[in-house]
Amino acid sequence: MAEPVHRTGHPAAPDPVRTLRTLFAEVLGRAGVDAGDSFTGLGGDSIQAIQVVSRARAAGLVVRTRDVLRAESVSALAATARTRAPGSEDTGPITPPRRLGPLAPTPIMGWLAGLGGPVDTYNQSLVLRTPPGFGTADAERTVQALLDTHEMLRLRLPDGIGATGAEPVVPPAGTVAAADLLEHVDARRTDEADLPALTRERIRTARRLLSPRDGHMLRAVLLDRGPGHQGRLALVIHHLVVDGVSWRILQDDLRTCWTALTEGREPALEPAATPFAHWADLLRAEATSGRRTAEAERWAAALREAPQPLAGVRPPGGLDPESPENTLTLTLGPDLAGPLLTTVPGLVNGTVNDVLLTALALAVLARRAAEGADGADEEGAVLIDVEGHGREDVADGTDLSRTVGWFTTVFPVRLALGRPDLDEARLGGPAVGAALRLVKEELRAVPDKGIGFGLLRHLNSRTGTGLAARGIPQIGFNYLGRFPMGGDAPWDAAPGHDFALDDADEGLPMAHAVEVNAAAHEGPDGLTLSATWTWAGNALPGPWVRDLAREWFTMLRAVVTHAARPDAGRLTPSDVSLARVSQADLDTFESQLGALL
Repeated sequence: MAEPVHRTGHPAAPDPVRTLRTLFAEVLGRAGVDAGDSFTGLGGDSIQAIQVVSRARAAGLVVRTRDVLRAESVSALAATARTRAPGSEDTGPITPPRRLGPLAPTPIMGWLAGLGGPVDTYNQSLVLRTPPGFGTADAERTVQALLDTHEMLRLRLPDGIGATGAEPVVPPAGTVAAADLLEHVDARRTDEADLPALTRERIRTARRLLSPRDGHMLRAVLLDRGPGHQGRLALVIHHLVVDGVSWRILQDDLRTCWTALTEGREPALEPAATPFAHWADLLRAEATSGRRTAEAERWAAALREAPQPLAGVRPPGGLDPESPENTLTLTLGPDLAGPLLTTVPGLVNGTVNDVLLTALALAVLARRAAEGADGADEEGAVLIDVEGHGREDVADGTDLSRTVGWFTTVFPVRLALGRPDLDEARLGGPAVGAALRLVKEELRAVPDKGIGFGLLRHLNSRTGTGLAARGIPQIGFNYLGRFPMGGDAPWDAAPGHDFALDDADEGLPMAHAVEVNAAAHEGPDGLTLSATWTWAGNALPGPWVRDLAREWFTMLRAVVTHAARPDAGRLTPSDVSLARVSQADLDTFESQLGALL
């Protein structure tokens, strides 16, 4: 079994290989990791890589996210790591990064304001098990540590979201009191089976108390079950200041705070190396840089209209809000989700997004073909707005592994699959492999994982108007990564609650005609893939979306079937350093090599 990394008293000189093996095992939920294993080979994704970087930093090692993802083994990654003395700061710029004061609006803030609806209580939430006896005083000290450490949790918007008046401002630590944001609920007489319903009720109340104008971006609810039973701590945080990666940071911080409390110490957390305010300043400057403005034509070309439904774009606005009636959740079990999310991406040296988007594009083509609507589109184009975690290496010296905030990027990708044999694809034949290689290459060609689109669309006055006029893809897609579920230890996610899914205000229009939010859940029985489909009732009929959702799972099963074929793994042009090599050249070479062997 992997040994836990102790985060309160680190050795002066940690063994990099041993520490990284332990962290890989922790983050990936494995019993053990060998020195020769690679992070991506074990199924790790970019969000989990950020977790490794954050936990390595706490353990006295400094590694970069890009190195975690690219290193061929733990040993190779350890060779790039450097040690960091406990409590020391990394060498950085002469001028300390800015933490407080006016906050430059980021692209995702502009995207949210552009939806044109109420967003004052637009939030994400997480419910955690608390240790027996964790009471009000413990909760106040813990939540206060979070507020004082992570500046964005104190963000204040004097004129509201999207207003043209005063900019958002980050006030100093201590200006927001945890006691004002925390509700204590005596749940000592509440049965375990009744806790989820009571928790959801209190979350609904807490979300209504969020107030960006007053700097109340967080509400906490403690369901106290006394000294003999685990309780619950529900955190409800405005989406403007939190995202999927942030929740992982906060969950680790809660464990650190509890360790301090049990040792009789005041909780103290390490501040982020790169504060969000500093990052926002960097983005504002980056938006008008030459390397970003050079991308404008690329993004405009991606947004050109295609002739078929769910292939092109629509004008902004005019969509219905989300509603429970227009929501569908499907789950893929461990027998398929396990290999789909771990083994299959490695076959083409790709990512989970490559796999999921390939199947989604094939599913859209299949639905169009079923309606006899594919004959006019030789390109076979499917246009999708893809969400990314946004913590990209676009400026030297930044480390966002401990920065809490909303970093999400949204960018269009145009997946042109031509005219694949869809019957063959459903059976997991070569058509699946060909589509997977095309999608992988298209996603690899996106500069800096799409961060430039939002910069040019929302922060650059010269390019923003033209890109806005191009419209918005009809499909939105977001893979949230892997979340551990079903654990029974303190600070594990509590049963009966979805993990940090968006909770929008009533009346907030949807951004896309249909949106897919997928997440992998790690439970006692293995990995499952849960996908929630939401659609605008005035844009698409429910039966059509349900058919598309089922077709997507059919194509995902086909990808797993294809992965078992002996010819499934293939190189793509971006895997080799040769200039001007095509996919056809590589396929020919591999076929000839196979014949010789």
